[in-house]
Amino acid sequence: MAAISCERRGRTQVIESQRSAEARSTGVSLSMSHQDDSLAAKIEAFIRTDVIPYEKDPRTGPHGPSDELVQELRAKARKAGVLTPHILADGSHLTQRETAKALIKSGLSPLGPLACNTMAPDEGNMYLLGKVGSSEQKVRFLEPLVSGKARSAFFMTEPADAGGAGSDPSMMQTTCRLDGNHWVINGRKKFITGAEGAKVGIVMAKSDDGACMFLVDLPNPAIRTLRVLDTIDSSMPGGHAEIEIENLRVPADQMLGASGDGFKYAQIRLSPARLSHCMRWLGLAIRANEIATDYACRRQAFGKPLVDHEGVGFMLAENLIDLKQSELMIDWCAGVLDTGSLGTSESSMAKVAVSEALMRVADRCVQVMGGTGVTTETIVEQAFREIRAFRIYDGPTEVHKWSLAKKIKRDWKAGQH
Repeated sequence: MAAISCERRGRTQVIESQRSAEARSTGVSLSMSHQDDSLAAKIEAFIRTDVIPYEKDPRTGPHGPSDELVQELRAKARKAGVLTPHILADGSHLTQRETAKALIKSGLSPLGPLACNTMAPDEGNMYLLGKVGSSEQKVRFLEPLVSGKARSAFFMTEPADAGGAGSDPSMMQTTCRLDGNHWVINGRKKFITGAEGAKVGIVMAKSDDGACMFLVDLPNPAIRTLRVLDTIDSSMPGGHAEIEIENLRVPADQMLGASGDGFKYAQIRLSPARLSHCMRWLGLAIRANEIATDYACRRQAFGKPLVDHEGVGFMLAENLIDLKQSELMIDWCAGVLDTGSLGTSESSMAKVAVSEALMRVADRCVQVMGGTGVTTETIVEQAFREIRAFRIYDGPTEVHKWSLAKKIKRDWKAGQH
């Protein structure tokens, strides 16, 4: 992409030459390289040195950081060479296992994914556009996202009171119809992350053929914010909005792919997006555990440090177990995706296992720190709130278990013949 810096081109060449040299020397294609470790270390240094000091910045409110703050952080990331680290200069992506190393480190601060441009929904939207978008669509809609100059929103979820789509996307109520060389879209959306301030939108609607996706420039007078919801989390710029779409006219060449194929494209985006959530929040849980560990080792009670009391020390030990299991689950699922598989079941297992494990970690961190754990003096209470919401994002635990149970039954039936 023309907008990509020389620094990123250089990083691409180094990574690819490293891969090639190591593959020649071993006779196999390596999933990781020393260069990937170096990039991860570079991201971690940036987060700890440049981003963490911004965590008390007053430009972060209940509906997330302001776009002014986001752009200030991204300017620093651009200078440090860690902006959009998962996408190379030629538009290709790191493998999922390589991406995990980068995104876990970016998640060490709630502001880290925003600074590095690895946040949701943009990271997933960039992946989808890279896979499905036409050359013209990539220039117009993808390049501003990769450069970090624009944010995006994914308009799928709909209000429950209208019987709209949520965990069951087949309940889609938003409609689209062809009128000449334009599609006309009408409907309501809810929980649309980052809609306020976004420049690029991906809108899902249903035609007579089935689900469709459209690329739109934002803001647009036909897309109106009814309200920004007050939610438990506060790390995503623009918050989560309820939206009304009234007679939105979209040129036919801004349909993503073909009419009726929207759910197929959603599947392309879904598994990697689920897994990247796991990556980012693993980083935040690691940081929360660091803070809780430091507190337990310094705080004295009943004649000795808290960590020396079994009730506290065992909680921190359980944290290490959950964190390691989460890391290994992410790596396993990433390896499946790197084979070219959609990894639908694997990503469901990873989403359930990691989100539930990290919730236990965050809860223990709050408990270890007592009164301090429920204050804003550290990011531990925010980590608890954000990770609690993570258990809902991209499908709640129960939906993934239900989907896996259906697969178990299908596999059993297939084995009876």
